[in-house]
Amino acid sequence: MYDIMEEEEFEAVELPDITVELPDITVELPDITCCFFPQAEFNGKSDSLFFNDGVRRIDFVLVYEDEDMKEIDKNRTFQKRKVSAFLGCLILLFYLRHSDKVVDEKLLFVKVHMPWDVLCTYAEVLHIKLPIQPNDLSTTSSPFNFLSCITRHFYPSEDLIAKETEYFTAPFEKDRLEYFYVKDRDLFFTPSMRSRMAYYILSRAPYEVRGNIKKFGVTKLLDGGVYKAAYPLHDCRFNVRSKEEECPNERYLLYNEWAHPKSFYKMQPLDLIRKYYGEKIGIYFAWLGFYTAMLALAAIVGLGCFIYGYTTQETSTWSKEVCDPLIGGNIVMCPQCDKECTYWRLNSTCESSKKLCIFDNYGTLVFAVFMAIWVTVFLEFWKRYQAELEYEWDTVEFLEQEEQPRPEYEAKCNHERINPVTRVKEKVPYTACGRCIRVSLGIGTVLFWIVLILASVVAIIVYRLAVFFSFSTRLQSDLKELEPFKEYVTAQMATSVTASVISFVVIMVLNILYERVAIWITDFELPRTKTDYENSLTLKMFLFQFVNYYSSCFYIAFAKGKVVGYPGQPVYLLGKYRNEECDPGGCLIELTTQLTVIMGGKAIWNNIQEVLLPWMKNLIFRYCTRVGSEKVIPRWEQDYQLQPIGKLGLFYEYLEMVIQFGFVTLFVASFPLAPVLALVNNLFEIRVDAWKIITQFRRMVPEKAQDIGAWQPILQGVAILAVASNAMIIAFTSDMIPRLVYYWSFSVYPYGEHSSHTMQGYINNTLSVFDIQDFSNKSRPLQTPYWFNNSTTCRYRDFRYPPGHHRQYEYSIYYWHVIAAKMAFIIVVEHIVYLTKFVLSYVIPDVPYTVREQIKREKYLSQVILHETNLKLVTKRLKPIMNDNNTFLL
Repeated sequence: MYDIMEEEEFEAVELPDITVELPDITVELPDITCCFFPQAEFNGKSDSLFFNDGVRRIDFVLVYEDEDMKEIDKNRTFQKRKVSAFLGCLILLFYLRHSDKVVDEKLLFVKVHMPWDVLCTYAEVLHIKLPIQPNDLSTTSSPFNFLSCITRHFYPSEDLIAKETEYFTAPFEKDRLEYFYVKDRDLFFTPSMRSRMAYYILSRAPYEVRGNIKKFGVTKLLDGGVYKAAYPLHDCRFNVRSKEEECPNERYLLYNEWAHPKSFYKMQPLDLIRKYYGEKIGIYFAWLGFYTAMLALAAIVGLGCFIYGYTTQETSTWSKEVCDPLIGGNIVMCPQCDKECTYWRLNSTCESSKKLCIFDNYGTLVFAVFMAIWVTVFLEFWKRYQAELEYEWDTVEFLEQEEQPRPEYEAKCNHERINPVTRVKEKVPYTACGRCIRVSLGIGTVLFWIVLILASVVAIIVYRLAVFFSFSTRLQSDLKELEPFKEYVTAQMATSVTASVISFVVIMVLNILYERVAIWITDFELPRTKTDYENSLTLKMFLFQFVNYYSSCFYIAFAKGKVVGYPGQPVYLLGKYRNEECDPGGCLIELTTQLTVIMGGKAIWNNIQEVLLPWMKNLIFRYCTRVGSEKVIPRWEQDYQLQPIGKLGLFYEYLEMVIQFGFVTLFVASFPLAPVLALVNNLFEIRVDAWKIITQFRRMVPEKAQDIGAWQPILQGVAILAVASNAMIIAFTSDMIPRLVYYWSFSVYPYGEHSSHTMQGYINNTLSVFDIQDFSNKSRPLQTPYWFNNSTTCRYRDFRYPPGHHRQYEYSIYYWHVIAAKMAFIIVVEHIVYLTKFVLSYVIPDVPYTVREQIKREKYLSQVILHETNLKLVTKRLKPIMNDNNTFLL
C-alpha cells in the first residue's frame, strides 16, 4: 500500500514535462495496481469545503464503490485495477484523500485538491484570463441600453449581492506572475476556475495503455460504471446558510434572490450566476432573460390585437352575413365528402366564423409587420448586450485555437497529417476519406429521419381525411343529447383538435427516438472540440425538430384546402381519400388550434420532464438512503444525493426556447397571443430552470462560452424565414386579401351593384354555385336533409364561373384579381420589411462604443506588460556580457 504524497514531495515533481500531453505519463507510471489512500476521519463539519487541515480546498470529488464490500464477480479485479491506475496517475498532480462514509458504507469518496503550482501551470495551458489591474475607465451607459433604465429598480440588493470590482485582465502566464493582481493566493483562482482545471486534468488522466491504444478520462470510467460520480462541490445548502466563516454562501444567495418564487419580479444576478456556474450557464440565462424582456413588448401589442379582434367580432359584416338566417341560413353548402356527407346550411358555422374574426382582422396585418421588425431589433440589441457580457466575463478572445480538443477526439488520434497552418506533423483520428464517410453517414441519417417525419405528416393527413368522413356522418347524431355543445362542435373542429393531439403525440415519440440517433451520429463524426460537437449536434437536432414541430403547421397554412377541385370533380389523395376543404371562413382558425395545442402541450410536457422527474428521483433516492437524524452528513455526500447534470448540459433548454421562438415568429400572423403565452411560459421557465439547477442537481463543471453558439445563426435564419412565412399566411391562409379585393374592386361598378365601397355581399360573392345534377356517381350524396326541398344548386368555397356559363366551373376573373393581389402583397411587404431590417442592422452597432474603448485599453496594458517583461529579460541576459566587455577594456 502507498501513502499519499505530501505537499513537499509534490513540489519536487517536474510539472511542465507532464502537462503538455497528459496521456503520455502512463508509459512511465510506477506499478500502482493495489493503490489505496489513507482514509481521513470526518471532522463533523457538514458545510466544510476543506480537508481536515482547514487549508486545502476540495476542488473535486470522485465517487466509486468499495470493491471489498461488493460480492465477488469476474470484473472485480479488473475494476479495482482501473481505479488504482487512475488514482495512481492523479497522485502526481493532486493531493488526494479518502473520506469516511456516513450514508452508504459501500461508497468511497476521493477528495481532490490542486496545489498552487498545478493551478498556475494549467491556468496557462487553458489561457485563463486573470486580473492585472483595476479598471480605470469610467463606465457610461449606452444610449441603446434602454432596458437598464427600466429594470435597475428590480435588481437584488447590493447589500446581499455586492457588485464585483472590474479589472483589466490578460491570459495568465506563470513566468509573469508578479504583473498580475494577486492579493491572496488562496482567492486568486476562483472555485469555478479550480473546478474547471481539475476536470480538464481528470478528463485526460490515463488508466490503461495497451500498445498504441490509450484509454483515459474520467468520462469513460463514469460511462463504464467504474466511478459512480465526479463533481465539484456546492458551497453550502441551498436553503440554509453555511456555518463556516469563510463560506461565501453563493448557492444560498442564488436560491433566495433568484430561484425562490418570492423573487419572481427581480432581475437575474448574472454576475453571480457566472461566478458560481461559469460563463456557459451565465450566457444562457442572460439570453433567456433578454429574450423574455423583449417578449413583453411583443406580448402587449399582440394582446392589443387580440382584444381588437374580440371586440369587433360582433360587428364584422361578413361574420354577420354568415350568422344571418336570411343570408347564411338560406345558403345551402355542398357536401364536403363523398356519398355519406350531405348538404348543410352556411349559418351552422356561425360560431366558428365569429372566432375567426378574432384572429383574421386588419390588426393582424399590422402585428405581423411589427413582429418582423421586432425580431430584428431583438437580435441586434442582443448582439450588443452579448458584446458587453463578452468583455465583462473575459471571453472576447476565446478563440477556437484556445479551446482544447475533446478527450474522445484525442483518444482516437492514430493517423498523421501535416497541419495546414503550422506545417508540422500532427495526429488526427481519421483520414480525409474517413471524415467524408462519417459526414456523409450523418447527413444521410438526418435526411432519412426527415423523410420519416414527412411520412408521419402524410399519415396524419390521411387520418384527417378519413376521420372527417366519419365525423360528418355521425357527430351530430352522437351529440344530440349535448345540445349546448352541438353548435360549437363541428366536423371540421373535431377533426382539427383530434389531429392536433395525435400530431403532438407523434412529435414527442419521434423526438425521443431521434435524440439518441443524433447523439450517436455526432459521436461517430468525432468533432475536435466541445464547441464543434455542440454545433454539429445543434444543427442535426434543429433540422429534425424544425420539420417535426412545424410541418403540420405548414401543411395547414399552405396546403390544406388549396387543391380540392370542385364538387363535380374533387381531387383525391392517393386516389382514394378526397382532399379536405377549409371552413368557409378559411383555414386560419385550424392553424390557430394547431399552434395552441402544440405550444401548450410542449410547455406542459417540458415542465414535467424538467421539474417533476428530477424531484421524484431525488425524493426516492433520499428515501432509499435515509439515515438517522442524529448523523451529520458531509458536504460531498449531500451533493452525491442530487441528480447529475446531463452530458449535453443546457442543450435542451436552448432547443426548447428556439422552437418556441419559431412559433412566436413564423406563425404569429395566425395567433397574436403566441407572444403572450411565450412570455408567461418564460417567466416560469427562468425560475424553474434556476430552481432546478440549484436545488435538484449537482454543481456543474464551469465552462467557457463566448456566445450562444450555433443558436445565433439559427435565430437569424428563423427571423428571415418569418417574414416570408407571415406574408404568405396573410396572403394565402387568411381571407384578408380577398376581402380587400372585394371591398375596393368587386363591391362597386363594374363588378358590383353597390354605389360605394362596402363589405356587404362579400359572402355571396366568394361562394361559387354548383348544379347538383353535375355530381359524379362517386360523389353524389346518398341522403338529403328534410329542409333541402327541391333545390337544384349548392354553394362551395372558390372563385369559379356558375353552371350555364360558357366557361362553367373554370376560374373567374375574381380569382385572378385575388391571385395578383396576393403576389403583389407578398412582394411589397417582403421588400419593405427586409429593407427595414437591413437599415436597423446597419444603424445599430454590434459592439457598444464604451466596450470597444475598454477592449483597446486592456490590449494596451497587456502589450505594456509583455514589453516590460521582455525588456527585463534582455537586460538580465546582457548584464554579464556588458561586465565581461568592461573587464576586457580595462
